[in-house]
Amino acid sequence: MSKGHDRLKVLTTVGEVFAVAIEFERTARDFYVALAPKVSKSIRYLVEELAEEEQNHFDLFTAMAARADMAGVLAAEIQRPASDRKFSDCVHLPDLGEHPDDQAVLQYALMREHAAMEQYRALADETPAGSLRDLFAYLANEETKHKNELEAVYYDTVHSGGV
Repeated sequence: MSKGHDRLKVLTTVGEVFAVAIEFERTARDFYVALAPKVSKSIRYLVEELAEEEQNHFDLFTAMAARADMAGVLAAEIQRPASDRKFSDCVHLPDLGEHPDDQAVLQYALMREHAAMEQYRALADETPAGSLRDLFAYLANEETKHKNELEAVYYDTVHSGGV
């Protein structure tokens, strides 16, 4: 294959990145909303918080994508992050059953937060300075905080005999 073809394979548009991110956040929100009544009371608050955080991220992306001044930005090409496939794969949700155990829920949430953190960090690194880079950096930091909080809950749950 030509170098030109290889270069095209690694490029994507900001609009395509937004479309995948919007779907990632929407599916996560819907998943956590449906999961909340099924989980134990000890982590229900956490699943509800995750649903709310995913809604906030969904709102950020959809509001930004709808802005008239974003048309040119959405058409711009950027480097496709190495984490893109893993991030995109998170749109496919597991079936944790009617009574999922806390450990399985926390493991899944940790995996999603990690994938989002990697994706948004890579996008921030690939995006020129400005509001788009700021958005991706903000989201990378948010996902890092979420992941750290989940790790603490996971550790407490697993090591306290809660699972």
